[in-house]
Amino acid sequence: MSAVTRSPAATTKGRRRPLGLGQATITGGFWAPRQTRNGLDAIPSGQDQLEKAGNLQNLRLAAGIGEGEAIGPVFADSDVYKWLEAAAWEYGRNPDEDLLKRIRDLTAVVAAAQREDGYLDSVVQLRYGDEGRYQQLVWSHEHYCAGHLIQAAVAQVRCTGDTALLEVATKLADHLVATFGDGKTVDVDGHPVIEMALVELYRETGTAAYLDLAKWFVEARGHGIIENHGHSPTYFSDRVPVREATTVEGHSVRAVYLAAGATDVALETDDAELLDALKRQFDHMWSTKTYVTGGLGARWEGEAFGDEYELPADRAYAETCAAIGGIQWAWRMLLATGEASYADAIERMLYNGFLAGVSLAGTEYFYVNPLQLRGAAHPDNGRSPALGRRGWFDCACCPPNIMRTLASLDGYLATATDDAIQIHQYATGVIGDLQVETAYPWDGTVRITAPKPTVVELRIPGWAEGATVNGDPVAAGGYARVEAAEIELHLPLTPRVVGADPRVDAVRGCVALERGPLVYAVEQADNEADVDDLHLLPEAPTAEESELLDGVTVLKGRGRRGEGHRPGWPFVVDAQDVLGDEVDVTAVPYYAWANREIGAMRVWLPRG
Repeated sequence: MSAVTRSPAATTKGRRRPLGLGQATITGGFWAPRQTRNGLDAIPSGQDQLEKAGNLQNLRLAAGIGEGEAIGPVFADSDVYKWLEAAAWEYGRNPDEDLLKRIRDLTAVVAAAQREDGYLDSVVQLRYGDEGRYQQLVWSHEHYCAGHLIQAAVAQVRCTGDTALLEVATKLADHLVATFGDGKTVDVDGHPVIEMALVELYRETGTAAYLDLAKWFVEARGHGIIENHGHSPTYFSDRVPVREATTVEGHSVRAVYLAAGATDVALETDDAELLDALKRQFDHMWSTKTYVTGGLGARWEGEAFGDEYELPADRAYAETCAAIGGIQWAWRMLLATGEASYADAIERMLYNGFLAGVSLAGTEYFYVNPLQLRGAAHPDNGRSPALGRRGWFDCACCPPNIMRTLASLDGYLATATDDAIQIHQYATGVIGDLQVETAYPWDGTVRITAPKPTVVELRIPGWAEGATVNGDPVAAGGYARVEAAEIELHLPLTPRVVGADPRVDAVRGCVALERGPLVYAVEQADNEADVDDLHLLPEAPTAEESELLDGVTVLKGRGRRGEGHRPGWPFVVDAQDVLGDEVDVTAVPYYAWANREIGAMRVWLPRG
């Protein structure tokens, strides 16, 4: 078994040291049933879906097993590798011999598909042969696929002790080291992720060449490589060098994956200048380009970040993978700096932007996560939420990404320093010698017990004004340090009515509802009035327990009906809304919408 921490980012260089699987374990509460469904249902069905879609057949053909042509997108291998990573983390969380056999059988196929010199990409091998390697790197995703293979290999050795996939990964990484860099092939992949992967492989193996190549890939961005191929550099996060950029731009998943990899490089090379640049980029993203749900990406066109404050609710793209990449970046920033704001960001993305992407059953998904769906919405695209949650997609990046995130979630709970344990996310479980009990996020009490007095630093979310630790008030927006054998944290979960910066034109004059870490949505299934025309009255909502949607706490408020459709020209001088009767308003957590039926939904509602 690997001696490295069983964590997706096992750095020893930051302000915080991650506690991986086994050192931190979720045993109950909110997240445990979701992890159970992920392990028992989603991961096995995910392998079936990869079989049906042809991803696994591509690798078999590349391995010389059978005859045929490559099926699916050029990046088809990446979804197999994300599944392998998910399966490895799941085995580390809950060892199962059947799952281990699945992992080993598929690993053997991957190993057989690899070329003697280390190259591996089944679709390129089948469609273009050896002469087609890296000829269209902007779109071919060859490094992207390699990155996900490496991440799967690292997870596998850390959680199962098997080295078979790690041998494939190191052979592929050695091939990349021999092929790319100054004095070699000067080119970058159109879709980052190789940067994170190479740094993690360096952490696992100690091979400095992997870190050096990761740094080269980061530094090569923004110097005209992709533009010289005739492509727009903005889309590929290649317009400005990483250490000079002040914000994220272009394709949202590409951007945050690159930033996460750059943070890894900054951590391992002690590059304070690069880390400062990434701080500026994250802060700008969080304050001007992030939805209230933590969703990232305002434009369907290019799956991209928009301009500052360009955050339309109904046209939000907010891809599930972008939320996952955002969590990965924020986690690395947290490890590097120790600042609570990054843990706050993880919480917002985790409970809202990420979790909305998977059904309560764990086996149906959203690719896109808007903050509004009109009742008469017509699904004009295969990724449209108006179609409802789906079991798979032609571009299936999100489902296995969700699987690997849930399977490795234990590794995002806590960190350690020489003198304390830091708890960043609250879940029933075990963290080192600490026993944690909580019904969070439905209840704000977190009880921690230890065999002896222990120094614990507890994150107090920025929204948690009035929080107490063992009865004493503590400030919101930081960490409360306490040394005790019994600790009781209380986070007040009073419902909040929040507005948006007036520069967010799309929701000016509207409000959203929050309680604890959860953003709420008004869904047609719970409301008599037409949600499309509903206005919310100023009085604060109240929280009520319910049996809806696996037993969520709902928010109850009052609103007024809108006037509905008016015939004729809708643009007139001095137009005023004519509001109707007062009505009850019920809101459910945003993550749980579309688990009963597809109908109108809104996070932002105009004031009545």
